[in-house]
Amino acid sequence: MLSKVAERMYWFSRYIERAENTARMVGVYDNLLFDLPRSINISWFNLVVINSSEDVFNARYTVRDEKNVVKLLLADSTNPNSMTSSLLMARENVRTSRDVLPLPLWELINELCMYVSEHIRDGINRTNRHGFLDNVIKGCQQINGLLADNMSKDAAWQFIRLGRNLERADMASRILDAGITAQLSSTDIEQDLDPSQIIWGNVLRSCDGAMNYRRTMRVTVEGSRVCQFLLHDKHFPRSISFCAEQIEAAISLLPTCEIEELAKLKALLAEDPGNLDETFSDYLNDLQLSFANLHMQFGQCWFALV
Repeated sequence: MLSKVAERMYWFSRYIERAENTARMVGVYDNLLFDLPRSINISWFNLVVINSSEDVFNARYTVRDEKNVVKLLLADSTNPNSMTSSLLMARENVRTSRDVLPLPLWELINELCMYVSEHIRDGINRTNRHGFLDNVIKGCQQINGLLADNMSKDAAWQFIRLGRNLERADMASRILDAGITAQLSSTDIEQDLDPSQIIWGNVLRSCDGAMNYRRTMRVTVEGSRVCQFLLHDKHFPRSISFCAEQIEAAISLLPTCEIEELAKLKALLAEDPGNLDETFSDYLNDLQLSFANLHMQFGQCWFALV
């Protein structure tokens, strides 16, 4: 397979995953801020921090309010990580690689991009936001379902698998970090209300994992158990350990190349991250650095070939 085609498959899957994650995260965060007591100091700008988009935001906006944050994350074409930008880049990668992808995919990605273009105001305004975001999530999942059922599991598929699971693991670590930050901010607890359950319940919903958590862990929603589930569960598709196993499996089916960072990631996942405090945040930062190093080594191994 040509390295440029491999890279397009990798980035196509990352962009689709990023668009879905962004849509889900905005919707869940909307509910989180509505449910939490006012005494807990959490703002919409935290979503910008989760996505490492502070510089992009500060260059475009002066007020850190809901409208500007949602606009940056969903609609801003100057933000390369926005939902709209991600979908357009996914579409471009499909357009230039149609000979290795299922034929109906081109129609699906066009329909999704057209829907977002025509209804993006619904995402920025509160009234119809959740319906709009749900439709985007369903569109991304429809694309992934088409690929899973109709695409040969050849090298092109393995690069799609690599990109999807690396993006998914990275986002899971960022969502966990946001949960830790919110937990540390919840110092003033109102009577008869446990903010930690609200916070960690929304962390699970950000990863579409609430039902799986209840079925697997069989305990109430607790921060330490949620972190354990999203870090180490071997069966949940959005846990970091599951994603790491998928990455390792994909690598084993691709042309031989030494990805040294994979062993370091597995060693990190075997560590005990400790209590839910700043030390845990440092551990999550180490995971994010490992994901960045994996991405760099993928590029050096497979995408830099002439």
